[in-house]
Amino acid sequence: MTSETFASPAREAFVRVSARTGLSIEPREEQDVLRRIARALEPGARDIEDETYRTILCTARRKKRVSRLVDLTRRSGRIWVSRDEIEEAVGNIEEPEADDRVLERALAPVSRARLRSYGANPRAVFETVQADLVDTGRVLSPAQTDLLLMAIALAFDLPEGDPFLDTARREEAQRQKTASTIERTAREKREKEESRLRTWEESLVPFQEVPRLLRCSHKEALRWIAENRLPVARKVRESGDRERWEFDPAELIALRGKLGEWRNGGAPAVAGAGGKAPDMGRKVANSVIARVAALDRYAAHFRTARALNRRITLVTGPTNSGKSYTALNALAQADSGLALAPLRLLAHEFREALASRGVEASLATGEERILVPSSRHLAATVEMCPFYNPVDVAVIDEAQMLFDTDRGAAWTAAIMGAPARHLYVLGAPDCIPMVRRIAELCGDPLDEISLERKSPLKPATQPVRLQDLQAGDALIAFSRREVLDLRAALMQHGRRVAVVYGALSPEVRRAEAQRFNSGAADILIATDAIGMGLNLSIKRVVFAALKKFDGKQTRDLTVQEVKQIGGRAGRYGKHEVGTVSVLAGAGSPSFIRRQLEADPEMPEDLRPFVQPDADIVKAVAAEIGSESLYGVLSRIHRAVLRKDDPNYRLADMEQAFAIASALEGVDGLDLTTRWSYAMCPVDDRDNGIRRLVGWAADHAAGRRVLPPGTGRLPPSERASREELERAEKRHKRLVAWRWLALRFPEFYPDREDAEETTRRLNEWIENVLRQQSRTRSSSPGSSSRRRG
Repeated sequence: MTSETFASPAREAFVRVSARTGLSIEPREEQDVLRRIARALEPGARDIEDETYRTILCTARRKKRVSRLVDLTRRSGRIWVSRDEIEEAVGNIEEPEADDRVLERALAPVSRARLRSYGANPRAVFETVQADLVDTGRVLSPAQTDLLLMAIALAFDLPEGDPFLDTARREEAQRQKTASTIERTAREKREKEESRLRTWEESLVPFQEVPRLLRCSHKEALRWIAENRLPVARKVRESGDRERWEFDPAELIALRGKLGEWRNGGAPAVAGAGGKAPDMGRKVANSVIARVAALDRYAAHFRTARALNRRITLVTGPTNSGKSYTALNALAQADSGLALAPLRLLAHEFREALASRGVEASLATGEERILVPSSRHLAATVEMCPFYNPVDVAVIDEAQMLFDTDRGAAWTAAIMGAPARHLYVLGAPDCIPMVRRIAELCGDPLDEISLERKSPLKPATQPVRLQDLQAGDALIAFSRREVLDLRAALMQHGRRVAVVYGALSPEVRRAEAQRFNSGAADILIATDAIGMGLNLSIKRVVFAALKKFDGKQTRDLTVQEVKQIGGRAGRYGKHEVGTVSVLAGAGSPSFIRRQLEADPEMPEDLRPFVQPDADIVKAVAAEIGSESLYGVLSRIHRAVLRKDDPNYRLADMEQAFAIASALEGVDGLDLTTRWSYAMCPVDDRDNGIRRLVGWAADHAAGRRVLPPGTGRLPPSERASREELERAEKRHKRLVAWRWLALRFPEFYPDREDAEETTRRLNEWIENVLRQQSRTRSSSPGSSSRRRG
């Protein structure tokens, strides 16, 4: 057969080499194999080496082998084996016709090495692997636990009869039994609380029954209700703006003996400020709970602030208008002061800004304290606002956060309760009506200052292609995955890239911002985490998407989002003008122009968010005679604020409810401790509540809660996305642990170890993000590939 017989040199080479080696291919592999042979052929050649052909077949079959090995590990219960391990193992296989046994043989040494790298000893490895699995929402069954323990024993060459296996099995069985007991107990207590409340509510009677039960006239009943003698158990809003009053019949019957005194003009009962509500034991009326919590009179809760002659100055303006400059100068000149920021990173920046003005300040964030004994100034996150120590000046930044359903209540509390004689509130223009409303509720005079942007901001008329991005550009996406995909694409174009997204710690975000500002990175890729808390020298903002998923739906970017993010372009003193554009294929530049030119969007509901604090929780608990945090929060949710309250609305307390609910099964923690756990910053998308309950159970049992470790940190230049994400989740564990360590140091004593672990994790993540070659990805469809 001559060369002319073949359609291409690659096919001729394939026929020859496959005949020599006896290695055939499946029809679906043919096109891929021929392409790889064509790339491997020398100019003018019509044959390849046998070994080259073997390598080509292994490469072409890699994806199929990875899928097969994933299936084998999952079917056998080895769910801790990562895709990275499997890809590495498959990449080591040199047999073109490898069967399942060959695949397993290739995986074994890789898995052993991986397990050893997770910790210094078998116990540390076992705990780290379990913690990583919990992050992904997976919990080992007893059989899977046994498989993991045996794999760890093999990895560490433990001799037969080593006590680690029996001890670990016994302890894990006890841990799972405890967790199961906690879950069952929590469920039973929740059901009991709900049943008790439901039974009581079902026993209530309408007003029409009151005269019969009290043996009084209709007119007398109305008068005694007005005089606050008869407790209204529940008020139910009905259609047509009507309200139905309901009463507890047992309480009414118990009051019959007082009718004579009331008819003879005895003093009416007084409930509310300074008085004691009628004693109704455990079946306390919702109206009484509302009075105790007093969320409908929330401003009065902050007694120190109300005792001061406060003045509020509201400073609004777009990004790059210099809102903080005047306020920080006033703060630095005051004898005492307070600077409240939305992020730990910004609290540090406030502290540094004061230091640059010659004022030393202490620092207080959820997970960190820096005490300067001689200082009378404090920089803090908003949630750490001290409400009882009066100061001359306070500054609260990013007041548009008042509208945030998760954190808005913290801004309400800070603005209402900051004990400052002069309070500066800084924010975007859309916060103006809400701050006015709060000032009115507090009875504080309000001055308003409106600032203009210092450098012009203009929309681009044409979209920008990815390859045409320039040094000083910031590319905005709305998910971690999109950020890392764009990073990989730009690095393939030879661009130096820095990234900022929400899962990164403040330290890493700041390091990435510095790389961009210094010119060590040409382009910044960021999520909307860029919109708050970083000083960035951006010339042009380019949106990679004009829609975002907000946790409930995918929607267009709002006017405020476009202005807040786009306004980062053209930093004053660095660039004469800022430009806002959109990436080619992501949408129309006219959308950007319309949003930038639009007036601020004013929300329809201007009632500030409020939520209970520890004092309110304790007061309600004492009133209803319960130590159940779930029961207390349920009563607050049902009773405290009607949905049509004219002044306030209850914040979204879904996570606090979820934590309180899960903690019902943990005995030995008082109400205040449970409330602290309920406020702990955890992310339940990586099973954070389950982990928190485990820590709380150790706390309740008097055991030390050890800080999370770094786990396996491979060389940064070889780290995959999966490994990067795992490190980010470990950092979140450490944030929660350090938050609790500040509140319960006796049970979380190893703060120095935790801080050192945090430092190592941050350093490793920074090094991974500095790598300018494409990071290996374990995401579907983007795994690394070797050329044949």
